[in-house]
Amino acid sequence: MGPEARFSVSLKNPDAIAVIVSALRQVHGDDVARMMLVEGMSLANLIDAMFSAPLTHREAVRAITDGLDDFVITPDLGLIWHLKYIYGPGSLHVVDLEIATPDGTLASKDVWLRLAS
Repeated sequence: MGPEARFSVSLKNPDAIAVIVSALRQVHGDDVARMMLVEGMSLANLIDAMFSAPLTHREAVRAITDGLDDFVITPDLGLIWHLKYIYGPGSLHVVDLEIATPDGTLASKDVWLRLAS
C-alpha cells in the first residue's frame, strides 16, 4: 500500500481544495505549502497566495470561499457567520475578505486556517 493510500481525508469541496493546494505549491513550493496546510496560515496569507498564483481573480475567490468548509477555523466562529467581500476602489475585484459574526467582524489577518484532517 502506497503512502497516499494510508491517509484518507473526506473533503466537502475537493475541487476547491485541489485549486488551493496547487496555488500554494506554485507560490511557495511543496514543503512550505504542506506546512501551511498542516500547521495553519492566516486567511490573509491564503488570499495573497491565491492572488499570486496563475489563476483568474474569480477562480481564486471562488476556491477560497468554496474551500473554507474544509478548514478548521480559529477562533471558533460559532454557527452564525458570513463572509464580507472587500472590493478595490472603483472596482469589482475582491481584494480582501472579512468574517462577520454576531460578536463582531474579523479581519483576514485575524483568522487562522488549518486543513481539517
